Amino acid sequence: MVSIIGFTGFVGQNLISYFNLYKIGSQGISRKALNESFFCLTDDANTIVHLAGKAHDLKNTSTPDEYYQVNTELNKKVFDAFLVSEAQVFITLSSVKAVADEVESALTEEHIPKPITHYGKSKLLAEQYILSKEIPKGKRVYILRPCMIHGPGNKGNLNLLFSIISKGLPWPLGAFDNKRSFCSIENLCFIIKELIERGDIPSGVYNVADDEALSTNELIGLIAQSQNRNPKIWNISKRFINMIAKIGDQLHLPLNSERLQKLTESYIVSNAKIKHALGKELPISAKDGLLKTFKSFSVHA
Repeated sequence: MVSIIGFTGFVGQNLISYFNLYKIGSQGISRKALNESFFCLTDDANTIVHLAGKAHDLKNTSTPDEYYQVNTELNKKVFDAFLVSEAQVFITLSSVKAVADEVESALTEEHIPKPITHYGKSKLLAEQYILSKEIPKGKRVYILRPCMIHGPGNKGNLNLLFSIISKGLPWPLGAFDNKRSFCSIENLCFIIKELIERGDIPSGVYNVADDEALSTNELIGLIAQSQNRNPKIWNISKRFINMIAKIGDQLHLPLNSERLQKLTESYIVSNAKIKHALGKELPISAKDGLLKTFKSFSVHA
């Protein structure tokens, strides 16, 4: 039996459906149970998948304490319960942002963590707590660092990009060449299933990402393909765009220097360690996974 903490979220709901497909028994643990002063795990759970967390607030309305209470302290509480339980496997979702908000080369597990945001710092503190503990014999512990997770039903930055492009507006930043890694929910569920069922994968920290990193221009192309039309991409000079962004800094326009950087920066995540440990290919490619996601957006648009 797999106990899933944070089962009502996007990843949790997809994971339950995935487990049902493969006849893997699962049960959700509510936040109410976690809030009890003494929290313990049921004896019938042989695996704990901890998904509950405070997501990165792009609107900056969350207080720093919210991140540490949920992403750090709650994680510690669940992990302590796992250590004294009969469960053999513990899997928790951290984030690549626990390591870096910006990367110059492909992010690996060997990078020295230097998170900037409270979100990233709170995730890193949880990792450090888990890694500081001695793991009892017979137990396995996995810290997964996914990059941007997507799939049907997902809500986030990809939805915003999709809504803009779906209006038929041209993408004006075609001159910028970047590469970003993504993580299909199908690949994430596959990896979690493998970690649960196999005893030959060592405990540790693993990045989770699709095999290929894609440019924003390629994303625009996939969005257009999902709607059976041609993409509209303008290759306006970078100098002109940068000038507009600087004006935006002064006049508080939608396009400013910070937003331009976020739209055009590269963030590549290496999945070599988890792929080597699995010894298997991931079930879906980055392009096929994203196309599947965008098609689901079209259905619900």
